[in-house]
Amino acid sequence: MAEGLLTKAKKQKVDEFYTRLFDIENEVMHYKDYFKGKTVLCNCDDPRVSQFFYFFYSRFNGLGLKRLIATCYKNLNPDLFTQNLDEQAVYCIYDSKGRSDDVYTDYETFIKQNEWGILKRDGDFRSHECIELLKQADIVVTNPPFSLFREYVAQLMEYKKKFLIIGSQNAITYKDIFKFIKNDKLWLGISSSGMCFNVPEGYSKTTKVINGKIFGWQGSACWFTNLPHSKRNEKLILYKEYNTKNYRKYDNFNAIEVSKVADIPLDYDGIMGVPITFLYKYNPEQFEIIGITNHGDLLGIPFKNNCFAEIKGERKYVRMLIKKRKKNEN
Repeated sequence: MAEGLLTKAKKQKVDEFYTRLFDIENEVMHYKDYFKGKTVLCNCDDPRVSQFFYFFYSRFNGLGLKRLIATCYKNLNPDLFTQNLDEQAVYCIYDSKGRSDDVYTDYETFIKQNEWGILKRDGDFRSHECIELLKQADIVVTNPPFSLFREYVAQLMEYKKKFLIIGSQNAITYKDIFKFIKNDKLWLGISSSGMCFNVPEGYSKTTKVINGKIFGWQGSACWFTNLPHSKRNEKLILYKEYNTKNYRKYDNFNAIEVSKVADIPLDYDGIMGVPITFLYKYNPEQFEIIGITNHGDLLGIPFKNNCFAEIKGERKYVRMLIKKRKKNEN
């Protein structure tokens, strides 16, 4: 069933979003100190076209990497496959042996500098051979299929891997993802949401052609990680004061509505419902995440009307429920 979903997604091309080198570099370099001596896996990436692979390949020595591994699902771009690897799921392993610089000069050199092989199955990240490569990795960095994001993250957690991956901001509201967020096992990266991807012809949303390539904007795309970064230590400055007029309580839950993160009151110690974009400002030393309104069972509270919070009968969009930590509480 799961393999069928991946195949269907590939045929519909809904997950063929190729990440730009600019966006990769803009995020990954914030974590550069964590890569020294590590094996990096890009397990949703054709190494011949993936900017993820190129980024780590071209900066291998600069980042002090130990190894670089990439795998891809077959038929991602069959017209780009060479070396008799047409319509095959391939893997590539690189360890910098015999190379003194951080660039390659031509495609032939690139091919010779890497260990190539054909995967026996289709390159699905859940296949046995791909899991064996996952076990060798220290950090996973890629843009996995959004349609399989829950399963992808669950696998990373099962094998206790560090990761920096792209997903939809809406994944914050998924029960299987939110439980990791609530328990501080998963958080957002440094870059704000929204990325421009190289997309296939026929992509239905707004596109722009640059140098012959088609680019599409995904406003909800963002980075998810479990690598520490400086932004998680920044304290959110609060300046608004609580009052019952501007901060109304929900009909079906004892919490107040805070429609903008900037409006979080400095003098309210109870539970507050805030937009999911709060996660970009979340400092675990300053706030505690209690739950999320579309999953009342995570709170032990049976919300009415499909678990959405309401004010005077008006349903609010999904709200993350938080409260301030008391001093010396963590």
